[in-house]
Amino acid sequence: MSFLIRLGSTMFALWVAVQIVPGLEFEGSVWALAAIALVFGLVNAFIRPILTFLSLPLLIVTLGLFSLVLNAVAFLIVIWISGALDLGLSTSGFWPAFFGAIVVSVVGWAVNAIAVD
Repeated sequence: MSFLIRLGSTMFALWVAVQIVPGLEFEGSVWALAAIALVFGLVNAFIRPILTFLSLPLLIVTLGLFSLVLNAVAFLIVIWISGALDLGLSTSGFWPAFFGAIVVSVVGWAVNAIAVD
């Protein structure tokens, strides 16, 4: 059940990011959004730790602020995979992905905090 709650919260967070952030676009169904949320979870589970390890010196020097850039890079990877799978998520550049990653993180955290507790 926890998996479905997290998947739903990620779907909602992605939808909010597309609505709020100019430059992020989604043209697809609810099932495509669920697939994107699943890809988002897989990227965060497998690719993001590798990126974090490789950028550890930058994370230390910037006192962790570089993690915002890592979030954006992970989100760009999700958008790239979404494009390869023709799921309908696209961006116009780095900055929409940067702000979209922040929105997805904050909204996902808030929904999980409400739903799980």
